[in-house]
Amino acid sequence: MDKRPEFCEIKSYDDFSRYYWYRAELSEICKNLGIDYTGTKQELNYNIEEYFKGSRIKKKHLCHSKRICKEISLDCPLLDCEFSFNSKFRSYFSKLTGIDNFKFTANMATAWRKVKKDHDITFTIQDMLDVYNKNSDYEKYDNSTCEWNQFLKDFCADKKNSIFQNKLKVASVLWKKLEILHIQKYILII
Repeated sequence: MDKRPEFCEIKSYDDFSRYYWYRAELSEICKNLGIDYTGTKQELNYNIEEYFKGSRIKKKHLCHSKRICKEISLDCPLLDCEFSFNSKFRSYFSKLTGIDNFKFTANMATAWRKVKKDHDITFTIQDMLDVYNKNSDYEKYDNSTCEWNQFLKDFCADKKNSIFQNKLKVASVLWKKLEILHIQKYILII
């Protein structure tokens, strides 16, 4: 794998995607391009892909409704009850589920990002509870980033790989190959 060029030297998304980028780098690239620089790595990669296609995704400024729920209930929209992943809502969901140490899930966080991004004023506490109980496909967390992180951790921990000077680069090349094999296997299944 070649040394990664500066972003300004890259002329296409295909060239860009040949290299590994950290989330902070993606955010900084988006900020410098004047496009939305918030969100997950996947969202930032999408913004950069759209940039190369000629579409500039601007940062959305959310206007919350003026209606605020005074008391939290199942039919209260998340945007109206000032929802947050804090102790107040952890306690509320703990009462709803009967789980003492309630923990929000990755799917719930992904759903909340979608609610804010789309300014979905219809998404309620009940909808979030359905996401928690896996009774809703509103938005699902894509764990491919976690898979890469685990792969890199395992690769670096393996003593057989101590022969490689730049483990990140080697792991990145292998990961790309694994992705291609996975896609080919999926196509064969279809």
